[in-house]
Amino acid sequence: MNFHGKDIKIFAANASPQVAAQIAECLNLSVGKSEVSTFSDGEIALSLRESVRGSDCFIVQSTCAPVNNNIMELLIMIDAMKRASAARITAVMPYFGYARQDRKAKARDPISAKLVADLITTAGADRVLTMDLHAAQIQGFFNIPVDHLLGAPLLSSYLKDKIGGHTDDYIVVSPDLGSVTRARNFAARIGCPLAIIDKRRQRANVCEVMNIIGDVRGKKVILVDDMIDTAGTLCNAAAAAVELGGATGVLACATHAVLSGPAIERIKNSCISELVLLDTIPLPEEKILPNFTILSVAPLFAEAIERIYEDKPVSPMFT
Repeated sequence: MNFHGKDIKIFAANASPQVAAQIAECLNLSVGKSEVSTFSDGEIALSLRESVRGSDCFIVQSTCAPVNNNIMELLIMIDAMKRASAARITAVMPYFGYARQDRKAKARDPISAKLVADLITTAGADRVLTMDLHAAQIQGFFNIPVDHLLGAPLLSSYLKDKIGGHTDDYIVVSPDLGSVTRARNFAARIGCPLAIIDKRRQRANVCEVMNIIGDVRGKKVILVDDMIDTAGTLCNAAAAAVELGGATGVLACATHAVLSGPAIERIKNSCISELVLLDTIPLPEEKILPNFTILSVAPLFAEAIERIYEDKPVSPMFT
């Protein structure tokens, strides 16, 4: 085997300490000793408390809220490791912030996802490991290798066990036209038919459900999306499935639980009986509702890290 470093070292900044600890545990390692704090003026202060010379270093950091702070922590830790002669540095980003700003939607818009990619590359990262980018083409924004993991195998495995052999009673529904490919692949994984919610978005974070493409009457609906932000799309789709389509119940699943603004209140007042999420974004206790099921991404990321370290392909993990 051709190792790039003498050993694997897992480090965490402030956004994802629990996921980093779980990944390290899966690899029978301890989390690297480091400290990320702030100076009195608000600037980020970082200290690596152990040598990284010649090591394969993996920095686990979701760039979720506070997004800009977490991005800066990641960049500064990459820079510190580069200057400390790490053999290779991988930015492990379970959630990639700014991913929704991936194109010019109107004149004079920035493409912020490309800017963040350039910052990570310039800071000195050798590769990126992430999960369920909002737009797959963001991989092309980087000039370094990007390993793009999928949350669908974890979510579909859980739901397949829950459904058992009663696939005829369920139908997978895409909450909007942009998620159709994701929902179609998900439906194929669990062996259920597919329907689509057609909606028209009037302005940012406000949407109006128009109609349902497919027959959900008498079935339990499984809504599938990559992320839940304000939960408007998800809750409107759930209401449409029951009130317009005649569905008997609604489950929902998503990789990234952004849950900003009125999201928790909307979900609490919705007809969604269970919401299955991955822990790519840490949720405070006050945001975890009784009907939430949170699955760990650590085993998947640990396997990917081991494959990267040993120069084995990551693609077999997608199936």
